[in-house]
Amino acid sequence: MGPFDWLPHAPLEPLQLEWLNGVEVAVLRLDRIDPLISGNKWFKLTGHLAEAQQAGASGIISLGGAYSNHLHALAAAGKRFGFATVGLLRGHPQDTPTVLDLQAFGMQLHWLGYGGYRARHGPDFWLPWREQYPDLHPVPEGGGAMTGALGCGVLVEQVRRQLHTLGWADYHAWWLAAGTGTTLAGLVLAEAGAHLVYGALAVPDDHGVAQNVQAIVPGGYELLDASRGGFAKVDPLLLEFIQATERASGLLLEPLYTGKALLALKQQIEAGRFAPGTRLIFVHTGGLQGRRGFVD
Repeated sequence: MGPFDWLPHAPLEPLQLEWLNGVEVAVLRLDRIDPLISGNKWFKLTGHLAEAQQAGASGIISLGGAYSNHLHALAAAGKRFGFATVGLLRGHPQDTPTVLDLQAFGMQLHWLGYGGYRARHGPDFWLPWREQYPDLHPVPEGGGAMTGALGCGVLVEQVRRQLHTLGWADYHAWWLAAGTGTTLAGLVLAEAGAHLVYGALAVPDDHGVAQNVQAIVPGGYELLDASRGGFAKVDPLLLEFIQATERASGLLLEPLYTGKALLALKQQIEAGRFAPGTRLIFVHTGGLQGRRGFVD
């Protein structure tokens, strides 16, 4: 495998929306780095791919759901760069647009049911899969853990190099959706206390995001609930917000992560958390393939 020296550049763009009320927001457009290997997923994968190469593995085995952006990016990368991929999926077989893509990219799929997927944090979870696929390198859900977080640190430097295009000398904080908390943790590590990182939780507390982040960084961040009742829970208010935002700004969102995160930011601004003149970096974490089936 590898070496993988592809380091895409994400543009930083100002966001103009009436409800910002004087808060300045710049969007780090990870959705624009590549048509298929989109968003924060590649940055989380880079360290895992390096580890797989060092271990002499021929490919990657990892986990995700039927709309997983992580598995979608992993499968696309496997097809492009020529390494084997295996996906362990939550739930029972279903033909979502994402799943059909995974199959088209050549990923071998195994459906674990819901109980089987919940066991993924158990100490013996990987044993049978390593026996079945001894040549593949296991990667945690979402490309997580310290390895995935460290790969996201380059995003801080990408933002700092582009601040002059906005006329900014500095910024006050980051705002992004948190699904596993890995990207957030990577930003916190790279910031080393210089700027606070806000994570809008796209999943409920029982998904363990807080524990994931605490295992990597002790502080420098704040988590806020933005799950709207559960993972992949989509409601009319959220869909209306996404459509209104796209009409007003042209910024495409999806309802599982970026839509929830930006709506949560709107609510926090309306509640007075951020004063006019505050400068925020909003990370568009990609995942627009997940719009299919939710947003027309």
